[in-house]
Amino acid sequence: MKKNNFVNYLLKLLFLSALFMITITSKINASVKIGRPVKIVSLCFENKNFEDIIQIIDDEGKKEVDIIVLPETWRGQISPETLDGETISTLSKLAKKHNTYILSPIDRKEGKSRLNTAVLIDRKGEIVFTYDKIYPYWSEFDLDPPVDPGTNTNMVYSADFGKIGVAICYDANFPELWQVLRDQGAEIVFWSSAYSAGTQLKAYSLLHHYYIVTSTYSRDCQVYDITGERIFDMSGNNITIAHITLDLDRGIYHENFNLGKLQNLLENHGNEIEKESAMPREQWFVLRSIKPGVSARQLAKEFNMEELVDYQNRSRKEIDKKREFQVRENNLSE
Repeated sequence: MKKNNFVNYLLKLLFLSALFMITITSKINASVKIGRPVKIVSLCFENKNFEDIIQIIDDEGKKEVDIIVLPETWRGQISPETLDGETISTLSKLAKKHNTYILSPIDRKEGKSRLNTAVLIDRKGEIVFTYDKIYPYWSEFDLDPPVDPGTNTNMVYSADFGKIGVAICYDANFPELWQVLRDQGAEIVFWSSAYSAGTQLKAYSLLHHYYIVTSTYSRDCQVYDITGERIFDMSGNNITIAHITLDLDRGIYHENFNLGKLQNLLENHGNEIEKESAMPREQWFVLRSIKPGVSARQLAKEFNMEELVDYQNRSRKEIDKKREFQVRENNLSE
């Protein structure tokens, strides 16, 4: 009898141990992500009650998102407020409570100046970055006081999940601004606005190979891929709450000088990364990870593959050097 009890005890102990190991393994696997995913919530609305929006942000923050994005000056442009005013103070508490970033544009008072400012709050509830709209719309100059054009030099912030770029509404009409976002290394650009823009943004994502995510008064959220393709388009009648997950580890490459290296890479790591898509007319392709804990971009770098943006930047620099040399030579020969 005692022997049977002892055997039963051992069996029970083994069962509990196995169950414990399964639980631990499941938690570990759940924490290991494929690629570098960022979970985004974009809120799209106009003229909504402050308390209602705060409640929505509170509810969405419980879902373990990385960043919540709000539309341009969503509280209106009637009475400018400082960075320690009601809007940012309230959002800072929510960002800290839910361990998330929040990007909120406000009608900002700074000394005697009035600015259309996007404020980035980090997971600790701290203001870590501000972007002042560089190209205010004409009606903003009619306000009292008028909105001053922003003079930002730094337009990109390095968050813990990737490099964030910011632009606001009328900025969509000025290509040089979007080039600066690329030059400063943006991986994803958040564009808060009063209108949709549409194919304007497609052009920038196509040319500069970063994601673009919108948050608008027009209640539509659009997302453009690093290839220029629109990969998300959602709209609602009242308020749109868009949930988006983007993999910032996906890389886009030119076929030039990369095809042999790509074949070697896939032969050695074909069970870890894949050629996700090909764009034969552009001679581009996209790589992504298919195995947890593996970075496609890092592996490609180890095989001396050059990302498309780096290839274009290097080509521009080297060709400009040759052009300058030719100009000097021509001047000397005259």
